[in-house]
Amino acid sequence: MTPVPYRVLARRRESADTVTLDLVAAGAPLRTFRPGQYAMLYAFGVGEIPLSVSGIDGPVLRHTVRAVGKVSEALCRAGRGDLIGARGPYGTAWRTPPSHSDVLIVSGGIGLAPLRPLIEEVLNGEAEFGTLAVLTGYRDPGEQLFLEDLSLWRARADVLVTVDHPEPGWSGATGLVTGLLDAAAFRPDHCAAYLCGPEAMMRATARDLLRRGVAAERVQVSLERNMRCATGWCGHCQLGPVLLCRDGPILGWDRAESLLSTPEV
Repeated sequence: MTPVPYRVLARRRESADTVTLDLVAAGAPLRTFRPGQYAMLYAFGVGEIPLSVSGIDGPVLRHTVRAVGKVSEALCRAGRGDLIGARGPYGTAWRTPPSHSDVLIVSGGIGLAPLRPLIEEVLNGEAEFGTLAVLTGYRDPGEQLFLEDLSLWRARADVLVTVDHPEPGWSGATGLVTGLLDAAAFRPDHCAAYLCGPEAMMRATARDLLRRGVAAERVQVSLERNMRCATGWCGHCQLGPVLLCRDGPILGWDRAESLLSTPEV
């Protein structure tokens, strides 16, 4: 429960309200994270919030933060050399795609951040996979994340981007991210799907995938609730019988579907 000090090694602005922080331990480091797991990051004097890792690079702990509250705003203001408290790793990780399966990544907004380490693991790992499709949606073009990564991924993956509100000069797709599924190359009976974003988006995408023949247990989602202790003690993140800080945030759709059957619960 005690945060350990991490120092900001680098800070990169992703969009108007989102930054990526590279953190390195100022003392003994935390254990190695797996894609999909999260840390509790503490802005000294302000508070702490859960944040999934957006990159795993040796001793460097990478997090992408959107300024939506006092703690996230304080973290976004952190500069090179500043200290941040961190504890973890917590929660479940994305399950590795079965060998030779197609991999489908679907994200909404900042939901691409927790999926980024998985994409890197698939592309850089030793396991064989079929096709890799990355579908991501945003409210407008200015919210796009990891533009350099998207450019590199396109060499080995089918990368499709859509926005709700196009701006002058936008030549990409417009509409919901589910509208990209028809253009994505994947075999429903040999596909591992990974979803992260607003719950309405994940519900719609998961149901669409099941209609196409993807098995529920091959669809994974990342869920979010009010995580405070991150150890299953306080119960603030309870969703039905599940404590998401401990039993999640990654769940298979075969388990998550009933938990998300009532919107906004």
